[in-house]
Amino acid sequence: MSTIPGESRPIPEASAGLRDPKKAAMSGWIGSALEYYDFALYSLAATLIFPAIFFPSENKTVAIIASLATYAVGYVSRPIGAVVLGAYGDRHGRKQVLVFAMLLMGFATFAVGLLPTYGQVGALAPVLLVILRLIQGFAVAGELGGASAMIVEHSPDARRGFFASFSLQGTQVGSILATAVLLPLAAILPADQFQSWGWRIPFLLSAFVILAGYFIRRRVQEPPSYLAQAKAGKTKPRFPLADLVRSHPWVLVRCVIMTFTNVIGMATLIFGVSYATQTGYGNGFTSSEFLWVTLVANVAAVVTIPLFGALSDRIGRRMLMVAGGIGGGVLAGGYLWAIEQGSLALVFVCIVIVQGIFFQMWNATFATFFQEQFPMRIRVTGFAVSQNLGLMIASFFPSIFTAIAPPGSTNVPLVIGLTTFGICAVAALATLLSPDTKGKSLDDLEAHKADSQSLTSPEAQDFGQLREAAPAKVRV
Repeated sequence: MSTIPGESRPIPEASAGLRDPKKAAMSGWIGSALEYYDFALYSLAATLIFPAIFFPSENKTVAIIASLATYAVGYVSRPIGAVVLGAYGDRHGRKQVLVFAMLLMGFATFAVGLLPTYGQVGALAPVLLVILRLIQGFAVAGELGGASAMIVEHSPDARRGFFASFSLQGTQVGSILATAVLLPLAAILPADQFQSWGWRIPFLLSAFVILAGYFIRRRVQEPPSYLAQAKAGKTKPRFPLADLVRSHPWVLVRCVIMTFTNVIGMATLIFGVSYATQTGYGNGFTSSEFLWVTLVANVAAVVTIPLFGALSDRIGRRMLMVAGGIGGGVLAGGYLWAIEQGSLALVFVCIVIVQGIFFQMWNATFATFFQEQFPMRIRVTGFAVSQNLGLMIASFFPSIFTAIAPPGSTNVPLVIGLTTFGICAVAALATLLSPDTKGKSLDDLEAHKADSQSLTSPEAQDFGQLREAAPAKVRV
């Protein structure tokens, strides 16, 4: 007999080789880093490069909004990907959906690097760009839901927050990699060469993502608890989305609203970059300078995420999520004010506080909290649909910010700051209305969800029967 890491109770040897939180966390970390390298690369290019080469316009506001809209388009397709890939992950395994999602993402990003510009093919260029962004959004929708579900189900109950935080840390590492590749190119190459061909190099490097994704993800083992249900063959809903909407509608709504906390990142690292670098706003920062700002923000996040993940196991996730969301919402306007002052040093300090500390209180813990809100049979679907539907709505915030505070307007930090805080306050209320999961095992959470449905659904009855029939020592 073996023991589960972090716990003393024995488990059978057959399961001991499968329940491996360290391997699951490492796989989630590496996979998220590679996949979010692709997604973050596009986000940076949408603010720094694409307005000029894909959306030329005499009206600078129109060009910025059009480019940021293509960034948002990737989020429009994410709910579709969440439904399709979430159902695939719940019915056929977390491992299968993770491999497919990464390969599809790598293909789409590589293709962006081959696109012709507006000057070469006219309107066809932005059309192709939008299509590939749609594919990106579809693919990334299955990444974090599948990865965090796998880690949560592999992890000991007392350390779920810590281990699951590594998939979020991986997303920040991916952003660092994207910035680290763009930064030297933007600094070394003359502006005309960077605009003509230099920007393509980071996208073409995504060919390595296709290979790395296959070799990394194919070796991951499914969680033993999922395998137990899969073997029984009684707890897989034919239509996970229908089951989700029928059995957990208000949980779904609350998680969607909680996801709006991402407005902090939209205000700072998306709109903030445009506010600092676009000539229409007149703040005078260069693209290279704000690649460094983005890099510093992500480095700070890499450090703080596992700390907050571990802290959530001790004090609970709701407290951190509310404090981080409200604190980041209050200070987002201060970050934009720092940009307006023209002090790069002040900008660095503010981005570390807002994005590296307060936002990461929320970001490090939300994945575990969301996973804990849904039963295993619809866990990937529940997480993926709620997160990506929320992100689809939130993705339009940068374009809305540009519309309500366009180049040449006054009081931009105040207008955007108050808007950001208001959205964060609503998200914090949704968090407070959600049940806390502190100190509860997955067994307890699963049993509570079955009880709350009064065992009326076939799936809930099946789980209750399986759980009672299973020996106590092998329940996971």
